[in-house]
Formats: sequence, structure tokens, C-alpha cells
Amino acid sequence: MRSKHSVFVLAFLVAMTGGVAVAGQEPSALAKAAQERGPQNTSPEAVQTAIDSLGNLDFAVRMNASRTLRRAPAASVTPALIRAIESHKDQYVRFRALVLLTGFNDARTAELVGEISSNANDRLRTVAYIYYSHHPTASMIPALVKALDREESEFVRPALVRALAAQGNDPRVRSTLLSEVGRGQDFFRSAVIEALGDFRATYALEPLMTIARMTGPLQVDAVIALGKLKDQRAMETLAGLQRSASREIQPSIAAAICLLGVNCDAHVPYLIETLRFAVQNPGYQELLRNTVAGLVALANTGNAQALTTLFDVGVVAVDPPRAPMALGAATVAIRNTPLTLSFLESSKNAEVAINLIAEGFDMLEEDYEEESFFAAVRRGYWQAPESSPARSIGQLLIDKLEF
Repeated sequence: MRSKHSVFVLAFLVAMTGGVAVAGQEPSALAKAAQERGPQNTSPEAVQTAIDSLGNLDFAVRMNASRTLRRAPAASVTPALIRAIESHKDQYVRFRALVLLTGFNDARTAELVGEISSNANDRLRTVAYIYYSHHPTASMIPALVKALDREESEFVRPALVRALAAQGNDPRVRSTLLSEVGRGQDFFRSAVIEALGDFRATYALEPLMTIARMTGPLQVDAVIALGKLKDQRAMETLAGLQRSASREIQPSIAAAICLLGVNCDAHVPYLIETLRFAVQNPGYQELLRNTVAGLVALANTGNAQALTTLFDVGVVAVDPPRAPMALGAATVAIRNTPLTLSFLESSKNAEVAINLIAEGFDMLEEDYEEESFFAAVRRGYWQAPESSPARSIGQLLIDKLEF
């Protein structure tokens, strides 16, 4: 009996080739005929049917609907997606249509996102705010600052914080985020700390050093954020913590010091050794999580050795230690797609590595970034020469991640 995944792939390939499934014919045989090279001709009726199916309760139907829309010509699919975002009766369809629209480079997206940013639907607002974290828009700063005062959703607020942090040169943003980093629930403060690090908010150096020196649930976040700032003034604090902090915190400190460009030759091997120890010895989950967090931070800045370690150790691990590494690999995939693709294209066992990414994608709640990853892979797949590593990896990713 074919697996559920094989049935999905077969249906997709049949649709792409316009052919008829032959009993007993495996998807691999049809794959050679498909040879996707760009947008596929799709009728307006098929586009609309696919949009309406985005909210179908059957996963296979939803997945294939998204695949159809991703591969339809932009000129025909983007107007239909915009109409769905504006007026479809199904709120989940509106959300999925907006996510899919972000995968196209359409000039109308910016205006539409501006209207969506104040929508009552949490999912729509989240996508809009993440859009602004990638496309900073100065005219939106007053509205974003005002929104932060009233936004209470634990799912939406981190995206809003990142949208503001992306515009850290503005004094209104700086004062707002400096206030937020020191107040509220730890979950919300953690999102602020991460955003300050990711957007190199050196104006937040002092409060981040203060938090880093305090034991508690935010210490690791603050330590890694200090490394991301790449401000040498943080070195004294990190060196002090290296002498006094608990064993569980040490991997994040090592990663932060390396992020500052100091003594990576010693700190990266230490992280690798610690990861292997934590995986092989039950009872060190906190040490494991913090080590993975450090390696992810390094990989996101382009450290290939850190990424290779996540895969080398992760692909042979079993749960529970496997899960943090799968999530880490998926996080690097969306935050540093070029590094991830380069690793996969040179890997001797790319399929098992992609399996690890796929497991991580199942845990991610990053719809916008995942769609950006899909779009990047799809473009590279279409453009790559036959039999090239990029072509082979693109096909594997499309099959395994079902996009």
C-alpha cells in the first residue's frame, strides 16, 4: 500500500503533467516526466477552487491547493489571492491566502498589509507584523507603537515586537522597546530580548547585560542577545559569567563570546563536545537546549561548523534529544536559507538531513518565514541545471516538506 505521502506526491505530479495515473506506477517514474521549470498554466476556475480549498479539513486537499497556487502564474494567482484576503468568508482561507501572497513579489502586497495590520483576526495581524519586520516601513511606526499598547495575544505580540525592532534607528521605537524589555510576563520579555539581539539593538546593551547577570528563565536569551549585538563592551559581563554561571548556562556564554569574534577556535569545539555529551547522557535536557540555542545562533550568522554539528548529531539521535536539534535545524533553514541549501547540496546523506528539517518544520510556528523558504527553494529548483545538486536538493525538499 502506498504511504499517505506517496499518494499526495502522485496526485501532484499527475496534476503537473496533465497525465493520468497508471495503476502500480510509482511517483518516481512520473517525477522524471514532470521536470517542473516554472509557473504552471492554471485556469481561473482552478485557481479559485484551490483558494476555496485552503480551509478544507482534509490535510491532503489543503496541501495540494497550496501547491497549485504556488505554481500558478503570478499574473493570474495574485489578484485572486488579494480578493480572498479582502473578502473570503472563511477566516482561515484569508490567512492562508495572505501567507501565500507573501511568496510572490507583488507590488500591491505592501498596501494590503497596511490595511490588514489592524484586523481583528490574530493570524492576519501576525503575518502583517512579520512582513514589516522584513520590510521596515517608517510611516507605520506610530501605528505599531500604538498597537503594542493593546496587543495581548501571546502569538501576535512577538511578531509586533520584531516589526518595531526592525526600525531601531527611530527614537520612538527605542524608548518603547527599552520599556518593554524590563516589564511584563517572561514570555513577552523573551520575545523582546530575542528581537533586540536579532536586529543588533546596541542601544539596549545596558539592560541586556543586567538581565544576563540575573539567574532565571531570561538569562540565556539575554546572553545570546549580547553576542548578537557584536558590541565588545559586553565582553566583560560575559567573561564574568563564564567564571560564575552554572554549567547549564555555559554553552550560551561560549556561543555569545564566539559571536563577538573572540576565541571561536575553543568555543565551537566545546559546544560540539557538550552537545554530544548531552545527547548521550539522559537527564541533561536543559544543557542540551542551551547548547542547541548557541549553535543555532552561530549558524544563523553563517557558521557552517555549527550547522553541520546540528545535523551530524541530530540525524542519528532519537527523541527526546532529537526534537530540539530538529527545531534548531528548521530554524536555521528559515533564518539562513543560503547556508542550509549549501550544506544540503554538499551533504553525502541529504535525505536524512531533510527529514530532520521536516520534523522541525512540523514544530515551527513561522508561517511567513516558511513560505519565504519555500519560495526560495522553488526558484532555485526551477533555475538549476538538470542533474545538478541544487536541482536534486530542491526536489527532495519539495517532496519531504510537501510544498
